[in-house]
Amino acid sequence: MLLLKELPTSQSLKKFVVRYPDVDIRAISDFANLLRACSDISDALNKLLAQHNLLQGRWWVLVLLMRQDDLTSSPTDLAEKAGVTKATMTGFIDGLEREGMVLRMMDTVDRRKFLIKLTPAGQQKLDEVMPDYYRKVKLLMSFLTEKQRDVLVGGVKTLAANIDVMK
Repeated sequence: MLLLKELPTSQSLKKFVVRYPDVDIRAISDFANLLRACSDISDALNKLLAQHNLLQGRWWVLVLLMRQDDLTSSPTDLAEKAGVTKATMTGFIDGLEREGMVLRMMDTVDRRKFLIKLTPAGQQKLDEVMPDYYRKVKLLMSFLTEKQRDVLVGGVKTLAANIDVMK
């Protein structure tokens, strides 16, 4: 992921107005700031997880499995819930299986398929990571008031609901 370190200033954006008269400088600036903040947050999460010898994708697989009552899910469902391709999910599962954090099991209903189950080692890893994660998320979010958080989350949800305009 490209992390734009230097955000465009309104002065630099004014150069684009000459060439692209319909440009909305405020919209572009706000969008760039939002992208930058999201990149920084994702990068911070990566660093937090790296302290626990985890990558974000593998961590999400463990979290998704823990959400299940039986700690089990299909690779297809995991890929859909994580928003990744089946091939990417296979890579995550392969790594977690090598580390003993998940187990592949044959699906008893359809023997052509298999299921992924969180192992005790995977649960132990989550038990190690989650308190640190929750503590740091709480600290980060404490820089916003409840009202600011409501406005931020509401705005982000509105953008997400209308993301098709970018396609």
